[in-house]
Amino acid sequence: MSHTFDVHVYYEDTDLAGIVYYANYLKFIERARTELVREMGVNQVALKADEGVVFAVRRVEADYIAPAKFDDDLTVETAIKAVTGARLVLTQDVKRDATLLFSSVVTIVAIGENGQPARLPATFRRKIQ
Repeated sequence: MSHTFDVHVYYEDTDLAGIVYYANYLKFIERARTELVREMGVNQVALKADEGVVFAVRRVEADYIAPAKFDDDLTVETAIKAVTGARLVLTQDVKRDATLLFSSVVTIVAIGENGQPARLPATFRRKIQ
């Protein structure tokens, strides 16, 4: 399963040099993951209310390859790398046209209301496999 999400770089996303501030790539890939889950038909508010489970980022490996700049149009490409009972590993790349700017591997886990690790809900696992 793969997903694409478009991002336009606004002035607020950049530093004094007009280059995207490094932490904003994390915002871009977070938005892309949210849209991926939403487009899969998973309502995260309902998931929390019905099953007491939320998703949390456990690990991010990030490589900053080339700068994005003010007014660029970017695409976040997300692909599922691995799924286990309690963890989802995604690759997320940010590109400007065909140029790779940022590459990441993100590990997502499910946590229960008590903050402890939980299994990924079966309904969610079925939708991603």
